Amino acid sequence: METLDIDLTRLGLLYVFCLLPWSLLWLLGVGLTRDIGVGIVRMTLQLGLVGIYLKTLFTLNDPWLNALWMLVMLIVADLSILKRSGLKARYFALSSFSAIAVSILLSTAYLVFLVIRPSEVHDARYLIPLAGMILGNCMQGNVIALERFFNALRHNQQEYATFLLLGANRWEAVRPYFRQAVKAAINPSIANMATMGLVSLPGMMTGQILGGSEPWVAVKYQIAIMICIFASTTLGILFNLGLSLKIAFNEFDVLKEGVIDGR
Repeated sequence: METLDIDLTRLGLLYVFCLLPWSLLWLLGVGLTRDIGVGIVRMTLQLGLVGIYLKTLFTLNDPWLNALWMLVMLIVADLSILKRSGLKARYFALSSFSAIAVSILLSTAYLVFLVIRPSEVHDARYLIPLAGMILGNCMQGNVIALERFFNALRHNQQEYATFLLLGANRWEAVRPYFRQAVKAAINPSIANMATMGLVSLPGMMTGQILGGSEPWVAVKYQIAIMICIFASTTLGILFNLGLSLKIAFNEFDVLKEGVIDGR
């Protein structure tokens, strides 16, 4: 069974459908008219480019090109994590890149090489989409963890200093903020797994069913990707926060000036 294609004329009907909520928001004076237009145009252009480069990668299926593309994905994700969490790239770029690279490569390799086992282990049709899905979710978790951890430290400086004065070492003093940050970052993944299939059908499973896969095959792939997302997110968060502890403090266990934007 093949997926029914959507020709450009019928795709255009969806843009016409967007005019209904867009017009209602304009009449209400919500003030999002320009943002909605920019968002729709950007989505169209970005996904169009994704279609072009994925077709090229799948056609060439070159292991070095696949590896290069994964490197680009990791670098972009690293810079995005630091920007959105408010940390300075010149201090944390290498540690953050190392953390997400280890967690993503380990999870993707485990899934592709040991579980799925395609005839070509570097097959771009499996490697790139699966790594992208795992990386996207891991990135969100790392943003939440780093932002929560360093904001908690910044807003509880006196409490942190008190812990040190009472004899705690650096790890003992930051442990409450570390635990809160990890919990906040992992909770969305846990909630997603707990409600999956009840609240909504996940995107990967829906895509596979629309692509002609048997529902049970789609379910097994969804379980596999969710477990890898949870594992990579948790490992990436723990590595990233752990490495940041060695960079963000001076020899007196005081948070360095300038490691956080606006500080």
